[in-house]
Amino acid sequence: MKKLYLFNLVFLLLLCNVFAQNQQDYSNNARLAQRVKALAEKYPQWVKTKSLTQTVGSKDIWMLTIGSGKTEQKPAIAVVGGVEGKHLLGVEMAIGFAEKLMASSTIDSIKSVLNKQTFYVFPNMSPDATEQYFAKVKSERSGNATKTDDDRDGKVNEDDVDDLDGNGKITWMRILDPTGKYKINSDDPRSLLLADATKGETGKYILLPEGIDNDKDGDFNEDGDGGIHFNKNSSYNFKGFIAGAGDYAVSEKENRALFDFLFDAFNVYAVVTFGPTNNLSAPVTFNPAAISKRVITGWFDSDAKSNALVSERYNKITKTKDAPKTQAESGDFSQWAYFHYGRLSFSTPGWWVPKTTPDSSRKEKKFTNEDATASYLRWAASQGITDTFTPWKAVSHPDFPGQTVEVGGVDPFVLINPPYKMVDGIVGKHTDFIVGLAAMAPQIDVVNVKTEKVSDGLTRVTLSVLNTGDLPTYTKIGDRSYFLKKITVKVNLNANQNVVSGRKTQSLEGIQGKEYKELTWLIKGSGKITIDAGSPTTGSKSIEVTL
Repeated sequence: MKKLYLFNLVFLLLLCNVFAQNQQDYSNNARLAQRVKALAEKYPQWVKTKSLTQTVGSKDIWMLTIGSGKTEQKPAIAVVGGVEGKHLLGVEMAIGFAEKLMASSTIDSIKSVLNKQTFYVFPNMSPDATEQYFAKVKSERSGNATKTDDDRDGKVNEDDVDDLDGNGKITWMRILDPTGKYKINSDDPRSLLLADATKGETGKYILLPEGIDNDKDGDFNEDGDGGIHFNKNSSYNFKGFIAGAGDYAVSEKENRALFDFLFDAFNVYAVVTFGPTNNLSAPVTFNPAAISKRVITGWFDSDAKSNALVSERYNKITKTKDAPKTQAESGDFSQWAYFHYGRLSFSTPGWWVPKTTPDSSRKEKKFTNEDATASYLRWAASQGITDTFTPWKAVSHPDFPGQTVEVGGVDPFVLINPPYKMVDGIVGKHTDFIVGLAAMAPQIDVVNVKTEKVSDGLTRVTLSVLNTGDLPTYTKIGDRSYFLKKITVKVNLNANQNVVSGRKTQSLEGIQGKEYKELTWLIKGSGKITIDAGSPTTGSKSIEVTL
């Protein structure tokens, strides 16, 4: 009996291991915790993990520090996933980056990066929301578990979505009504479009998320579970009094914990966000008017050029194309990372519905309307995906007696999250991108060191502080902040030496990639001196000079 028990135990452990290696769907919070801890256990020389905080919903906000030695003293990239609760792919891209980086940690080039730089990885900043994907009733959610009174009627969470057709998914409901503003899409009758009154079009349908007006206030699903969005609660361009934003900026534990850490992480030179905003497929453009305001709303020219350089590298490595244009919402994290944190901030959703050409064998025609639903359904058909659309079905609805009400539409999550079988390839490309970004890091060297005897006991020392990297030592917007650490150059003397001209210790403004700043001193005395130059985002360099 004992042998049989041991055999069964070993078999179950092996089965669990096989399951872990053959994950078939996105990770829930329990699975994410396992992956985080597995990295720390398997690669203790490289990975340290901790929970930054717990959400109101008692979910951990995990942080991984990847690197060797004194990681806080090495230039760093922060990688942030799960900024948008519906974007499950962002979580997979962040934790997947850590896993693939560690899987390659025996390769000399990767080992070199890990010894020189640090990676701070925050896989999921919206764990309360992403867990809704795994709920009994699956519905898209962006807010955390903070209870909110979104309709300001004195009650909280009293009007959530309802699964009217009992299929375990919250889709849409269309109500046949002459006052409706939506019409059937002529390209695909499964989707609806807003009628264009300027073209003489009239609507026939009201389109609402699936649910009931539980509080009988005339609005549907306006005050449900899912309180405050991480990606609406940042301090830059924060807009209060809108659903999901919170009463004030950085009100939530997860936002405060991340920002508190980052503001102390002076070594971070770039932030990579896996979220809805995209400035990697197409970089930002310089707008002089946007930086002439008291509140800056655009990227500085030199920073925009850095963004363009990284965008070029991104497109070359990932080979992504046809990315839709994105517009950052108020309180967007990736915007905060540039405008308030002062770092180069790069963001991408990682995937979007690919464009497809009409399939003549299916008698498909070129679309005449731009519609995400129709585009997705055509692409899904080309991939043999047939189970992500719920056919419209008539239901009896208490709020629309005597009217035709149908429930159906594209399933939740599928428009912004690819089938899981595609995730590994997406993660691989974006891991390569982040490694490529690390290769562009600012790094200083001290070159062209010259000494010239001016007179007996007096020597002129000249040198150049060179940024050998492609990216600036820090951003132009960082020049507007006294918070970032600039390059410090210090001349170390002995008791018989003095600086006659030049500053013994000085700070340098940002140095663009491949550019330099020349410094000179007149020093009285003889013997040797050392000159140190460095900053948290560039590393340090020390040289010895004989007078």
